[in-house]
Amino acid sequence: MVYWQNPQDIQQLIRELTHSKIIWADTEVADWQTQKPRLSLIQVLSDRQKLTGKTGYILDVLDRPYLLTYFIQQIMVNQRIEKVFHNASYDLRFLGKSQAKNVTCTLKMAKQIGRDRLGVTNLKLKTLAAELCHFADIHPESQTSDWGQRPLSQAQLNYAKMDVVYLSQVHQYLLHKLEPEHPHYQDNFMPQEKSARSTALTATDLRVAFECPRLFYLGQRFGGMTLFFPPNEMGGIGNPFHDLAKKFTLLIQENPRFKDGLNLPIDQINPETVALQMQQIFYELVFLPYLQSAIAQEPKKIATLNQIWQGLQGLIRRYAEILVANRRDYSAEEVINKTFLGQELTIHHWFDLPDGKKQLVRGQLDSLILKRDRLCVVEYKTYEAADLTAQLAQVALYSYMLFQEKKQPVDSAVYCVLPEFKELLFSWEELAEKFHQLIPHKLAQMQQWLTWEPPQPNPPPPTPQPQLCEICSQRNKCQSFFAENSAQPPRQKVNYSPQPDGVQKGGLEENIAQQLIETLASFKINVDYLGAAVGPAFIRVKLKPHLGVKVAGLIKLSADLQVQLGINFPPMISPQAGYVSVDLPRSDRQVAQFESYIQRQQNPIDAAVKIAIGIDLDGQLIEADLSDPNTCHFLVGGTTGSGKSEFLRSLLLSLLYRHSPDRLKIALVDPKRVTFPEFAQMRWLYAPVVKDSENAIELMTELVAEMASRYQRFEAAGCADIHSYNQKKLNQLLPRIVCIFDEYADFMAEKETRSELELSIKRLGAMARAAGIHLIIATQRPEAKVVTPIIRSNLPGRVALRTASEADSMIILGGKQTAAAYLLGKGDLLYQVGAQLQRLQSLFCAIAPRL
Repeated sequence: MVYWQNPQDIQQLIRELTHSKIIWADTEVADWQTQKPRLSLIQVLSDRQKLTGKTGYILDVLDRPYLLTYFIQQIMVNQRIEKVFHNASYDLRFLGKSQAKNVTCTLKMAKQIGRDRLGVTNLKLKTLAAELCHFADIHPESQTSDWGQRPLSQAQLNYAKMDVVYLSQVHQYLLHKLEPEHPHYQDNFMPQEKSARSTALTATDLRVAFECPRLFYLGQRFGGMTLFFPPNEMGGIGNPFHDLAKKFTLLIQENPRFKDGLNLPIDQINPETVALQMQQIFYELVFLPYLQSAIAQEPKKIATLNQIWQGLQGLIRRYAEILVANRRDYSAEEVINKTFLGQELTIHHWFDLPDGKKQLVRGQLDSLILKRDRLCVVEYKTYEAADLTAQLAQVALYSYMLFQEKKQPVDSAVYCVLPEFKELLFSWEELAEKFHQLIPHKLAQMQQWLTWEPPQPNPPPPTPQPQLCEICSQRNKCQSFFAENSAQPPRQKVNYSPQPDGVQKGGLEENIAQQLIETLASFKINVDYLGAAVGPAFIRVKLKPHLGVKVAGLIKLSADLQVQLGINFPPMISPQAGYVSVDLPRSDRQVAQFESYIQRQQNPIDAAVKIAIGIDLDGQLIEADLSDPNTCHFLVGGTTGSGKSEFLRSLLLSLLYRHSPDRLKIALVDPKRVTFPEFAQMRWLYAPVVKDSENAIELMTELVAEMASRYQRFEAAGCADIHSYNQKKLNQLLPRIVCIFDEYADFMAEKETRSELELSIKRLGAMARAAGIHLIIATQRPEAKVVTPIIRSNLPGRVALRTASEADSMIILGGKQTAAAYLLGKGDLLYQVGAQLQRLQSLFCAIAPRL
């Protein structure tokens, strides 16, 4: 327990205690036997799980009436905080008397139950602690010591710190006697004869269980770190960042200087200016003293301290943006307190599991804020998340638990502050629809894993993401423990030539590779196996032909391999640098869910505008930057069943999820009226969805006029492009415009229409990039008379889904690239930038988005 003597520190602590839901408190009084007793100490405990007093506080308030008054104003009269005392009538003589609200007296509770029923000698706190909760080594003699002397002895401080520990446990015991099902008792009562290991799980446990069941098991059984850290990750950042972030959110509510930038009329408030002012104030008042102290103690920490400040700058910038947005609803005086509702709040909930059992889950969320009209729980991350699904599970849990308490929807956000600030947003509706229902099933699964004991069969399964093993904090422990104690036989491995670093290994790809090599050998084609990589739709086997074996001879065997291997599509065989890749379709094809790769977030003004293309063999999302001359405009082709419509939808959603309507406008052309029906009323629309040729020509003409108008603005402002213009004209931002033109071939039947559209596309393709206008032209029929040389030459980016013929493939990709005719369909695609060709899997959004 910390002994607080500095008045400023005590006031800061009192402010932090205002965020507690319940505290256990006691007092020590000097000159108690005289007519003028003086309050000497206030002892407070806010975490009832700690039986040693290490998380409690001793506040020295002797002859400091201003501190006593502050404690009464902030804590005692606060109806939201439950205050538990043993002999409350005595303590309240010094702590607000009748002003005190929401006070619980354990002496009254004990009297209500009765001494006989309790089976105790008397109802004093120390007696109840010893006889009901089995505490030992209780020394009551310090009660009569001189609390007016300074300094206090260590014996006095030890006595003072344990009082509130005894109080918290006695309180839980009495609650149980009065109300056996009371959640306070079930949640927290831990008399010393019970196991010190609580059966409760935490929100962090749930995240770890999603990342790796075995790491969850090891953490529960043996303790230790349960994190995934890349080798170049800088340590020692998390705790100080969280402490400083909390200090910022508390200081901003107390110091009036932070309101200065918010006092202007709302249309004159610049979020960047507000952020800079707040950063400067916080640096001056908090971070600079912290920096100087830390460097004096350990000069080598300067790099870590710079990283912490970088993360804090990003956090303050985002909070400034939220405050400016909330300023539309609240005055400058009230907006800060209305926005920041709580820091490091502790929450808990009992979950009903599918098997009829219950599971208690606790969590401590970093921050609770108000964003316009919605509550939002915020979780800070000072490292790049290894598994976004696991992060989603954690914040989904927080939102659900808060909903149970507050009975109103709670959105969630993950602020990944390093290496650069990223915000992952999840609405209550998204979490409720896709995740909340999964939580009880996962908790039941976690309970089952914890019952496993070696050498029983069926241990907790390994991580579904093998790449995490390379950065696991308990990798060696996991390998040795489960190898020694699992009753399952080890997997048989095929011995091939050594694999390069980074190539995934596993039974599925090795078995397929074995069949492939044996089949090629039957055709007198001898190769070495260099490894395999598994994508959602296919497995890429890497082979090195022996000397004298021609690659062309291997490529000609595509149809024979389809027959011999019994696969539905011929394998795609391509020469690569140092090997030949053979892409074999998976029988258990997976779906690349949109929500697993892209989350809602508001990118900053200067963020690159990127569109999602697809997932590569390393499981990474490949995106195209629309400001890049090689990917500023796109030609997309794919026949029926290729997944073209879903590709366009995921591409569109990847823009909407990350850019607000004031920074991005979308123009849609949908002649068949089936690709974008749910987007017809969205706020991002540049113009109503176009469904006929006349309006299509009108739209393209408007875009050409808009391009010309923007170049006139750039010239007047002395800017070269939209990026530099928006940097200079923060109050006159120009949104980027993305035009997605589906089924372009439907408009090419009439010569007059074709000529006008081609002319507009030519002008936009040649000049619109710098103006922030981008074209995505898609068609099912990429025939030569539809996709003319004029069109192809002005659309540098190419995406080919499965085409109806090799000729169509060559029109989309150029040259003699016929591979698109042999793709698998359903989002299997080829992405071409310049001479580079990548095979990817398009994202799939199964649920209609809420926009």
